[in-house]
Amino acid sequence: MPTFTIETTYRLPIYRQRSYEAETLAAACALAIADEGWDDEKSDVETSGDTYVTGIWDGRDAAYRGRALSIPSQFGEQVQRRADHFEVLLGLLKVFARAPDAEPADGPFWRQRLDAAIAKGEAILADDPDPQAAGDAS
Repeated sequence: MPTFTIETTYRLPIYRQRSYEAETLAAACALAIADEGWDDEKSDVETSGDTYVTGIWDGRDAAYRGRALSIPSQFGEQVQRRADHFEVLLGLLKVFARAPDAEPADGPFWRQRLDAAIAKGEAILADDPDPQAAGDAS
């Protein structure tokens, strides 16, 4: 039976609370972001993020030494998964927005991609695995 080394991660919010004097709310936010001092930081273990896969290698104890494998999308960080899929959805919207009579000449070609993008988007929002594409046996 194959053995895999899996690296998982979770994000732990680190925060600080400071007061900033500024002319506007936006200026105060900019000051807070630019402030590099974190000597009064606090960890918020109660709101740590979900665990996600950050690395997979072929073999036992093979992290960073063995052959790295691709991480299936549904095991990645949800925020990054959503961001990656956004580009696909945006591209589809651009195609349909520029189509004469709201239907591209090669409609079935684009309809298939649109349906797959919608299904993946719904899976992401439901925290479900990616749907299998037609003809995908994996």
